[in-house]
Amino acid sequence: MSGSTSSGKAPPGSAPPGSAPPGSAPTGHVAPDAQLSALYQEIILDHYRRPRNKGLLEAADERVQIRNPLCGDEVELAVKFDGDTVADARFTGKGCSISQASASMMTQAVKGKSREEAAALFQQFHKLVHGESAAEKPLGELRAMAGVSRFPARMRCALLAWGALHEVLGRRK
Repeated sequence: MSGSTSSGKAPPGSAPPGSAPPGSAPTGHVAPDAQLSALYQEIILDHYRRPRNKGLLEAADERVQIRNPLCGDEVELAVKFDGDTVADARFTGKGCSISQASASMMTQAVKGKSREEAAALFQQFHKLVHGESAAEKPLGELRAMAGVSRFPARMRCALLAWGALHEVLGRRK
């Protein structure tokens, strides 16, 4: 009788049939890291499928078009300022789910922020995507892009719209 002792019990150290191996999550449960990863994927897909702030901004104070020559992703960022504050931000473009979701998330995150606050957010997001700690200040939904740091080819996608923001903010000094 393979896999059991003469008493019908499983050999010591083996898991009973239908149970999880030692050290893993019990059957039917998902490890917290896997749950967080799934949540982050859902956030990214939601922003890709239902982008926020996508469309033209007619009265923009600044416009920057940026393209990733490696994959063809394109983003045009349009920003309207009220003094030193980002009053509105919209984008147009095409590309992969990462680049488009990142643009959607970025436009939401910077609305109502001062130029200085938006620049600080750019720095935090840049660190996050490069796998550096970005825990100084909460990033909310933007943390969904943290996993991109494991895929160097996708980092450019995540940073595309943010590069446009960086250029816009540089013009407003």
